[in-house]
Amino acid sequence: RVRVAGGPIRVITPKPRETRGAPFGPGVEWLALEDRFAFYGGGISFIAPTGEPPAPQASDPTTPVKGPFSADFRWVTLPEGPHGPIRLTEAQAAVFDALWSFKGEPRTADQIMRRAGLDSDKPIDVFKVKARDKGKPEAEGPLFAYRALVVVQGRQGLYSMPCAAAATAARA
Repeated sequence: RVRVAGGPIRVITPKPRETRGAPFGPGVEWLALEDRFAFYGGGISFIAPTGEPPAPQASDPTTPVKGPFSADFRWVTLPEGPHGPIRLTEAQAAVFDALWSFKGEPRTADQIMRRAGLDSDKPIDVFKVKARDKGKPEAEGPLFAYRALVVVQGRQGLYSMPCAAAATAARA
């Protein structure tokens, strides 16, 4: 194992016949021995990878990767929020993921819920706080995030998430 100053941990092993997924997890780059070293002039020389270095992967699952969302949409971090990183349920994450996929374009509740794979009528349904959970940050945080991030055009029945459009424009 080799750690480059400030960079990822690199594991160098002989090339396996078949590799599935990332066997060492996030933050570890796997270098095949045969692809990175060569015999040259009686010694061994390192062959540097070509192209851009891989994007750093967050080892903290709450780290914002897609706008304010974690890579899997299970966490949302709002700088103006009193809650810190907010943990979302699978259904809430699916709604935000669906809204994100529309890149900020307004869509109907039916389109969003179909893309999220949920049976509810409206996106807000999965964010409602039950009476017994009132005042609990873990229950009210997702609703706070929904209200902060989702624009609802009630008369037209449209929903959008402007931060998805901003993130898309920033990458272009």
